Amino acid sequence: MSKLALHETLDVHELLTAKNLSLTKITTMSKLVTDPELKTIMEEDVTACTRHVEQLQELLGDEEGVQ
Repeated sequence: MSKLALHETLDVHELLTAKNLSLTKITTMSKLVTDPELKTIMEEDVTACTRHVEQLQELLGDEEGVQ
C-alpha cells in the first residue's frame, strides 16, 4: 500500500475516533433496548463498527510501520 499523506492520516484518525465513539454509544444503549428487532439492528451495528475500527487500526498500523 502506498504511504498516506499527512492530511489522510489525520482523516483516518478522525474516522477512528468517531467509530470508537459510535461503538461505545451503541454498545451502551443496546443494553437498555427491549424491542427485539431494534436490539438485533443494534447488535449488527456493533459487529460492523467493530470491523470498521479494526480496519482503520490496521490502516494506521501499516502506515506507522512505513518509514
